[in-house]
Amino acid sequence: MRGPSATAIGRARALRRRSTRAELVLWRHLRDRQLDGFKFVRQEPIGPYFADFVCRDLHLVVEVDGGQHADSATDAKRDATMRDLGYRIIRVWNNEVLGNINGVLQMLKSELEQAPHPVPLPASGERGRG
Repeated sequence: MRGPSATAIGRARALRRRSTRAELVLWRHLRDRQLDGFKFVRQEPIGPYFADFVCRDLHLVVEVDGGQHADSATDAKRDATMRDLGYRIIRVWNNEVLGNINGVLQMLKSELEQAPHPVPLPASGERGRG
């Protein structure tokens, strides 16, 4: 079977229904390509984990966490797995999202603009014929 499993889909839907306030605030600014035209999805399965927000085109994961995640060994393992799968991870804290959403969005824009394109054009600049 191709694509995510029915179990993964169900888990992602459940996670979306139980979003934190900070996740909902950030999602309100990321959805529908509102952040400089970059497409984000939420609760995306990546390996055995679910990422809060993902820009698939640039392989950028945005995690919104509370203070309990500050020195989490579990999060370090999770981040390492996602990095091994080619993703960059940015963590923002709930209080940053709730207290300074404009600063968070500006930081994300900066990260997205600096991100290398995963499949650059050939050196000649020509696109392949389809």
